[in-house]
Amino acid sequence: MAERKKTDPVVQDLPDFSEYRGVMIVIEQRDGIAKKVSWQLLGRGRKLADKLETELSALVIGDHVENLAKEAFYYGADKVYWCDAPELKDYRTRPYSRVCLHVIEEYKPEIVLIGATYTGRDLAGAIATHLPTGLTADCTELDVEPDPSRLLLASRPAFSEKMVATILCKQYKPQMATARAGVFEALPKDTSRTGELIKISNPMTESEIATRVLDFIQDEKRINLEDAEIIVSGGKGLGGPEGFKLLQQLADELGGVVGASRAAVDAGWIDHDHQVGQTGFTVRPKLYFAIGISGAVQHIVGMQNSDVIVAINRDPNAPIFKLANYGIVGDLFHIVPAIIEAVRMKRAVPFKKESAAALEEVKARG
Repeated sequence: MAERKKTDPVVQDLPDFSEYRGVMIVIEQRDGIAKKVSWQLLGRGRKLADKLETELSALVIGDHVENLAKEAFYYGADKVYWCDAPELKDYRTRPYSRVCLHVIEEYKPEIVLIGATYTGRDLAGAIATHLPTGLTADCTELDVEPDPSRLLLASRPAFSEKMVATILCKQYKPQMATARAGVFEALPKDTSRTGELIKISNPMTESEIATRVLDFIQDEKRINLEDAEIIVSGGKGLGGPEGFKLLQQLADELGGVVGASRAAVDAGWIDHDHQVGQTGFTVRPKLYFAIGISGAVQHIVGMQNSDVIVAINRDPNAPIFKLANYGIVGDLFHIVPAIIEAVRMKRAVPFKKESAAALEEVKARG
């Protein structure tokens, strides 16, 4: 049998990436406040950097965001690249990507991680395209192989969420990935930590930027599951869209937001913005109510990292009870109003008539 030639792409030597070292997290911020996913990624990045025996850096971009550069040290960064300019006050793809490209090309991190938010997905795609390099999106797990490969193992749901694929980028550096919020845990904030702060100049002037941000209008109706500390979620056990009115009452009393399973969303009972799970949002609240939710794997992976989980279901054998810290077996249409009333009694607020009316409406519909 003929021996393969050295030039055969199957056996050809990989490029020399020895000059690429370090893990870098791009910090997303708005109005000087960092997105939680950025600190969560620093927590995961710390583990990856330690495993590779290299440094963990953060890139902070904005206007008057020096405080965030210091905070990045508190959450695990060894080095922070800081680009501060009036042109960077609001996110715009071109100037932000230019800063990222400049830092990556100058300092050559081997791994770059960004939060899988609307902004993060836009920015990561622009960076990867211009470098060019590979990009694995919406990761739910990140790991690395040690020397000599130093490969990023970026895992994400695939094939209609039926399996998890681990994707490698062997031919290019840096290796890039975006990761979902709530998947990883931020390190405890340590205000005694410090490190090397490197000031980066803005490579673009305002006249070179084609777009302008005239105003930012917040959608007050849109909920923020990823940052919520209390989530009250409902599933098919609610029996219809009216059941979510009851859950909204409980969420309002607790100062939380309403979530939902994929089954409830697919049934058209509530918008996709409320969906928790593999095809929805991954959350990490302090308190999570799973009401009328059986506990399918697709939903579990989106909320399993909650601090405290309370499950309410008619079926004592529902899989959700294996995960829950507290489980209540029974009719949710009796249990939830009782919890609402108990919360209001604790606050010395009487049970509202509209809550009772909503409950009677649900009961009347069976």
